[in-house]
Amino acid sequence: MKTCFVDTNLFVRYLTDDDPEKADRVEALLNEATAGEIKLITSDLVMAELILVLESSYDLKPAAITPMIRAILATPGLEVINGAVVGRALEIYQDQNVDFVDGHIVALTEKLNISEIYSFDKKHLSQIENIKRIEP
Repeated sequence: MKTCFVDTNLFVRYLTDDDPEKADRVEALLNEATAGEIKLITSDLVMAELILVLESSYDLKPAAITPMIRAILATPGLEVINGAVVGRALEIYQDQNVDFVDGHIVALTEKLNISEIYSFDKKHLSQIENIKRIEP
């Protein structure tokens, strides 16, 4: 079975349907993956870029974005590298009102059993309960 990487712009077209012809082609590709005809792989960085694009270019909020990303994570035949970290980062992103990258940092530190973060980011990281933000 062929394995291919999926870039951010495919997910943007599919989720926003701003170019219906391209969105239909992406849907067909995802259906092939679901049917086991092709294996698709993407990464946590693609998910971060996707969230940034949906926020900045489409003015979507975490409550709208989170279910979209969860649907991607649940797509059969599509593997998201560090998908479990992305899932946890989504929880933090939506529930703690921090940006996705900070949520990802916290999710990754949890996975690695790290409880302290060196950061000057008082706004976001200081409000996370399980993490102690310290400055050098």
